[in-house]
Amino acid sequence: MTISQRLTLWARILTLIVAALSTAAVLAKPASEESDHCYIEGLSDRLRCGYVAVRENSDEPKGRKINIHYAVIPAVKNIYPNQAFLAVAGGPGQSAIDNAPLFNNTFARIRETRDILLIDQRGTGRSNILECPEDKSISPLLMNEGHFDTIAEANKCLAAIDVDVTQYTSTNALKDFEAVRTALGYDKLHVYGISYGTRMAQLYMRDYAEALATVTLDGVVPMQQSVLAIGLAVDRAVDLLISECETLSQCQTQFPSLRKTLATIEAELMLSPVKAQIFHPMTGQPTEFLLTHNKFLSVIRLALYSPTTRVLLPYAIHQAGGKNYQAVLGLYSLTMEGIDIAMGMHASVVCSEDIHRLSTDLTTELETSYVGRTMFAELSKVCSVWPSNKVDDTFSAPISNDIPTLLLSGELDPATPPDWATLAMTDMKNAKHLVAPHAAHGVAMQSCANRLVAQLVDEGSIEELDGDCLKEDRPRGFYLNANGVDIFTPPIEAPLRTNSEEQL
Repeated sequence: MTISQRLTLWARILTLIVAALSTAAVLAKPASEESDHCYIEGLSDRLRCGYVAVRENSDEPKGRKINIHYAVIPAVKNIYPNQAFLAVAGGPGQSAIDNAPLFNNTFARIRETRDILLIDQRGTGRSNILECPEDKSISPLLMNEGHFDTIAEANKCLAAIDVDVTQYTSTNALKDFEAVRTALGYDKLHVYGISYGTRMAQLYMRDYAEALATVTLDGVVPMQQSVLAIGLAVDRAVDLLISECETLSQCQTQFPSLRKTLATIEAELMLSPVKAQIFHPMTGQPTEFLLTHNKFLSVIRLALYSPTTRVLLPYAIHQAGGKNYQAVLGLYSLTMEGIDIAMGMHASVVCSEDIHRLSTDLTTELETSYVGRTMFAELSKVCSVWPSNKVDDTFSAPISNDIPTLLLSGELDPATPPDWATLAMTDMKNAKHLVAPHAAHGVAMQSCANRLVAQLVDEGSIEELDGDCLKEDRPRGFYLNANGVDIFTPPIEAPLRTNSEEQL
């Protein structure tokens, strides 16, 4: 059992999207320093791909070089050849190029007139990826993270990577992004960041404001916040789920003690894992499934990321309470093979930028949350041996400028709740915050928000952005049984947060 297998359990809550929605991307041939044509799996279009060579350590002019790879999805009608829409992936540790089909589909309107630029951040994808070795001999179905030595595996990962991991930070990656922009000749960028990508977008606003035309922050991680606070966001999302079920007569009748059932399952799994006879989710053959407490909570967390999987949770929890774990296994199988996150890069960012920024009050809060407590404990072990240059207090300063900025939040988001966006825009002078009442993580992928982003790019202003379409989405129902009988909940008149105090 390796660091990748263990850390995937908490890295899932930082992911860009549910892994089932991701599409692997493969360059048809190696990119070159000059732009070259290439194809990516999932897209029929011919792209421009290449790389820019940069110093791993910019303070060492004669030091080692690494290649920062990019892909350009060309505009249908290149009306704005000097502009590009830069989509920044999440994680930290995800490849933007691997998610090219998703970005292309989501922002098709923007691509009509502007290139979509994707850059694999240093340490991810094709840009000198920092991958930890994996032990494929251990079945994910039988993995028991309780037997895992986090510090030993972190050291093993460091030995396998054998680079200066202290250089794989957000601020250094930002310089790479600028090097790519300059090399490609774009005068202005429209930046879209999702999840951790919103941190990169905010740093871009801080250090290279003159290069930006507009900014969209989707699932906002404010500069003032350590990402470890996500543990509390998961608690909030679980409470929203159960409260919603309790207010719906059919859900309450079918699953009358959901909150108690969940607490009972957690308590039992904390004492001992459960080994159950199940049918393999891929082959359908009878096999064994070891359900641990971490594995169970990981299923809950990840399912909350998407409205499509969230609606299955009451049924899955109820069935698990009756010792039937097939539904839980079904959700677990969505990411049973892991998630494409470069765990070495993930550790480099978190150990440099987040682990030490927890206030005493926040640490105390995390101690009351199993998700938060476990994440903090495991990351503390990793960071105790992972070399890092800790950011100073200036890193946490809120962003202050007048770039037209749209902030998007999903009310049901289990990672970046709406309050985080409110905190991020504290000093922004030209920002608007919209909350999608029935969306989770990644509002642009789940709602009409992609049209709002396109409008922002076209108009270069937040003034006419109207988020009423976000209220038109109906809340999804919950599945009552394995046959897919669904409760269709009535429309909920949730207030849209576009009030004047959030439009500065």
